[in-house]
Amino acid sequence: MNEKDRTLKKNLWMYPLGTIGRDMIYALFNSFILTYILLTRQLDNAQLAAVTAIMIGARIFDAVNDPIMGFIIEKTRTRWGKFKPWLLAGILSTAGVIITIFNTTLQGWGFIALFGVIYFLYSITYTMSDISYWGMIPSLSSSPDTRNQFTSRAVLFAGIGGTLAGMLIPMFTVGKSSLTGSIQSSYGIISIIIAALAILFICFTLFGVKESKEAMEVKKDVKKTSTKDILRTIVKNKPLLWIIIAFIFQQIGNSLAAGGIASTYIYFQYGYEGGYYSLFSTIGVAATAILMIFYPMISRKINRKPLMTIMLFVALFGYLLMGLTAFSFLNSNMVGFWILTIGYMLSNFGQYGFYLVMMISIMNTVEYNEYISGEREEAIITSVRPFVTKMTSAIVVGLTSLTYVIFHVVENTNRISELEQQATTGVIDEATKLTGINAVISSIDNGQKLGLLFAMILLPLICMLISYFVYQKKYPLDEKEYDRICSEIEKRKEVQDTPEQVSE
Repeated sequence: MNEKDRTLKKNLWMYPLGTIGRDMIYALFNSFILTYILLTRQLDNAQLAAVTAIMIGARIFDAVNDPIMGFIIEKTRTRWGKFKPWLLAGILSTAGVIITIFNTTLQGWGFIALFGVIYFLYSITYTMSDISYWGMIPSLSSSPDTRNQFTSRAVLFAGIGGTLAGMLIPMFTVGKSSLTGSIQSSYGIISIIIAALAILFICFTLFGVKESKEAMEVKKDVKKTSTKDILRTIVKNKPLLWIIIAFIFQQIGNSLAAGGIASTYIYFQYGYEGGYYSLFSTIGVAATAILMIFYPMISRKINRKPLMTIMLFVALFGYLLMGLTAFSFLNSNMVGFWILTIGYMLSNFGQYGFYLVMMISIMNTVEYNEYISGEREEAIITSVRPFVTKMTSAIVVGLTSLTYVIFHVVENTNRISELEQQATTGVIDEATKLTGINAVISSIDNGQKLGLLFAMILLPLICMLISYFVYQKKYPLDEKEYDRICSEIEKRKEVQDTPEQVSE
């Protein structure tokens, strides 16, 4: 095995390992922050509106900030490359931010003010880490097959991080198995552990990944780039524009259940026990690990557009199973819970199939950009993925809060958070708290629960269908066209590298 092969083999492990802790942070903050607030703070309508506005505003700011961060990284030249310094700075600062918000005892408007500051700080710090991490992929290899391996492995390990967080956070914060008997202090301990793990895992990427000589080269003739240049790079790349549209709808559909609606529904329908949601979320994403592991092999046998059709039908069957639990003979027992969970697993399998296809499709527009302009602009183009993810997360927050308002969720969570606060301050013991919470859940109207169920089925399904048709009809870079573009780029390089023959 030569040096190049040894480096590639090492990179294929060190690079994806780095994202496990990062995605545990992402899951903690993005999937559980609203649940944490609802179950630890009593909110009136104005405060709920303020929380929603902060989350939407910060995520829109975060999305707009992504291309700017991509530009800053693109301009960065250090002996450690352009990605690793920002990766380190981002993970350290993000760790401090999440520890702060999950360990404060502030209530009322004081908490809302701190939450606003923290949320905007998180938007900045996590972006440093996220753009620099995913921006590395095109610089590690230009081979489509190798890039598929890097992407699928990174998504797999990101899924491992997210799955671990999704399994352990509710298990150790809600119900009888909470770490301290108080959801407030349990979240505080969890945040410290996850922050430490994020720093530990990112060391694999920082110290274990070796970038190509071209990526590490310190260039003296870096051309000046303005904000207009960033926007121009995105606008002129038509395949990139269409994949952005398809990806927006896919991400909305993929995120709605995990954004808080599913956990709230399960607590209301099956009981205030974190283990139920841990099972739901863990099994719900388990099958996606198989897809992520074998995606490179699958991609050699099945082209992306036919694969999306297969994934769509798998997801449709999953959503149908979830819908069956609306019937009264299923929705209040564990048979219904398992049908719901299996349905969620199948729908997630299809959604993640879409996600992998779109990840590769975004990466492939780097070569298209080089084909039409001569510039790759990896960091700018790869910033689109987190840009879309964060922009759609703002939409998801709005839809989730609207769902809570329509079905009067906050009225019930306020009663639960009051009992949690009493347990935190020692006014009541854990057994009394759980008895009171079970009484609250028993009084919730069945119509409210069904509203939450259909919100996590119908909206994702509609978004997935829109994403499918946009990609199938408008995205032009299928395997044949991509290979043609790469071949043309290589021919141009060969011409440029051939010295001119001077006649004697």
